[in-house]
Amino acid sequence: KANQVFSTADDNQTAVTVHVLQGEREMAQHNKSLGRFDLANIPPAPRGVPQIEVTFDIDANGILHVSAKDKATGKENKIVIKAGSGLSDDEIERMVEEAETHAEEDRKARELVDARNHGEAMVHTVRKTLTEAADKVEAEE
Repeated sequence: KANQVFSTADDNQTAVTVHVLQGEREMAQHNKSLGRFDLANIPPAPRGVPQIEVTFDIDANGILHVSAKDKATGKENKIVIKAGSGLSDDEIERMVEEAETHAEEDRKARELVDARNHGEAMVHTVRKTLTEAADKVEAEE
């Protein structure tokens, strides 16, 4: 069993999509999609405030249970992915080899995405600060 907490990317975002992937690559597009589901009716809040806990659990039969829960409201949704719907051993080996072959390329792509996300977060923070401070600044300033 493993879990990780995520949040929203936009202000007043009321839903998130959980995309379950199998693979070793940094970028989602290079991995196998096992399924996806939405967690809706999240109370509107500033981006980054909602706490969405995503839990992965594989039972004794090899069935993967993935759930997403809004920690504030307890609202939850989940998906069940049957055993055998993933990759074969040969496919896994091939994907691991591809991940090793493309590791540097994937690292650079990830760094680019991280930099863009950081830049967007900075722009958001500046805009929010300017909006909040607008009434505190005189027109002559």
